[in-house]
Formats: sequence, structure tokens, C-alpha cells
Amino acid sequence: MEINGSASRRSIQRLKCSVMNYDWGRIGRESGVARLFSLNSGVNIEEDRPHAEFWMGTHDSGPSFVVDGFENGAALSLKSWIAKNPHVLGDKIVQKWGVNLPFLFKVLSVAKALSIQAHPDKELATALHKMRPDVFKDDNHKPEMALALTEFEALCGFISLEELKEVLQNVPEIAEVVGSVYVNQVLDINNEDGEEKVKAVLRSLFTQLMSASNDVISKALSELKTRLNTASEVGKLEACPLSFLNLFVYYYLV
Repeated sequence: MEINGSASRRSIQRLKCSVMNYDWGRIGRESGVARLFSLNSGVNIEEDRPHAEFWMGTHDSGPSFVVDGFENGAALSLKSWIAKNPHVLGDKIVQKWGVNLPFLFKVLSVAKALSIQAHPDKELATALHKMRPDVFKDDNHKPEMALALTEFEALCGFISLEELKEVLQNVPEIAEVVGSVYVNQVLDINNEDGEEKVKAVLRSLFTQLMSASNDVISKALSELKTRLNTASEVGKLEACPLSFLNLFVYYYLV
């Protein structure tokens, strides 16, 4: 399949893009996303509202529109424009993905830790979207790449088994949340037990942590705050892992 276009057909199109107001976004004018969206859309910045992500793409939850394009009197979506002009994607993309833009380009403005995300592989994503399109909005597996434009700290994946053991031994509040049975399973296992067994133990521990009730979490955080304040007064904060302390300092002291 060969798709060619003249230089004029490849001219740059101006887009009107979407903004996502997730809770973790920076507020009002402090958000680079808010300023970018205002310049793009002509809409005044909502000073009391978080602006988290600026989307440029064809995703149904936040589509972009071609500024000078209209279809049946309505604004022409980028998705529809690409379908009419598939040459803009290039031959290789069309051959592999059809006339669908195979990525979503975003600008993020982050004020606090984002929600934990677990992305399915392509096969599972397709099945979930088919089964529950109201929840799973598309059939893609969402591999991600991030480029930091300002100072930015990201956590990806899980810490090593030995580091996890250190956390469970030095942060009793986490052990209290997940329960001693699951803590002991982690403390008793090692990498020599095999990858599948280690995964199963870690999965059980993580499930307990993520499914704990709000009351249990609140109690543990209160106890952690009291302990860390006391430790700070006597200069013994080093017993707690630094990454854990960073999150605590942000949520409780900032």
C-alpha cells in the first residue's frame, strides 16, 4: 500500500485541543497546562481549578479539532481529518495501524503524586474494551514515554525484594495495614525461591495494601505522623526509607 501527498497536502494544521482537570494538577495560573490551554482555546483560566493534562490527539475522551476544518457545519475532529487525509501518517503507520493516530501526546502539570496506574498488555486491553467500553475507553495497551521539561521525580515499578523487606521492618504502620501474615511471607521469601513464587507473594501483599479500608489507612497514617514527628525531634529519621519520607513530607508538611 503506497500513500503519497504533495507538499501542500502536508501543510501544518492548527488544532484546538483538550484539557483534563484531574485533582493532581496544578491550580489555576500556576499550571503550565492551564496557560497553554488558554492560549490554544482563547478561554480564560479558571483560577481555582486544577489543570493537569493538555491532550493533543484523537482519543474520544479528549479529542482535538482542526481549527479551520468543518464537517456538516460542525467542527472537524482531528480523527475525522486524518481519516480523510491518511497520507499525513506515513505509509508505515497506515500499514500497521490503519488511519488511527497510534499515540496520544500530552503536556502534564503535576502538583502532587499521580494515582497508581496498571496498564494491560494489548491483548487484555482489547478484551477489556470490548467487554466494558464504558470503563476501558480504548483498546490500546498504553506504553508510555516521559520527557521532563522541569525538575520532576517519578517512581516506576516496584522496589527490589530486599528494599521491600527493609520497608516492612522499618515502617511498622505498613505492616499493620497489610497484616503480619503477609509481612512474614515477604520476609521469609528470597529470589532463590523462584520468580513465580516471589510474584505471588508480592501480589498478595500489594492486594492487601490497595484494598485496605479508609479507616485502616487513616489510623496508620496518624500513627506514622506521630512517630515521625517524635523521631524528627530526636534526630532519628534515618530509620525510615527516604522515598517514603518524601511522600510523607509532601502530603503532611507542605
